[in-house]
Amino acid sequence: MKNATSLLNGRAVIPASLRSELALQDGDQLIWQVRNGELVATTLRAKLRKAQALFQTLVPSGSPSAADELMAERRMESQGPRHQADFT
Repeated sequence: MKNATSLLNGRAVIPASLRSELALQDGDQLIWQVRNGELVATTLRAKLRKAQALFQTLVPSGSPSAADELMAERRMESQGPRHQADFT
């Protein structure tokens, strides 16, 4: 367990070792939550990774990339109606 300094005007100092371990930099956003009576700080990066991992469990293995499909649709749309008939 690593200790932080006590609160001063509503601020706490995150020890350098923890900042380094989490790759925190000045200006990074933290998400604060109270869970079971404990204050939990999470990085925006960690939340994003967790959401990406969750979505990966919902996508069947070997299915095409939704991002690739969307980009292909946008390319067809940008070529105008004349070219769209070629792809249907």
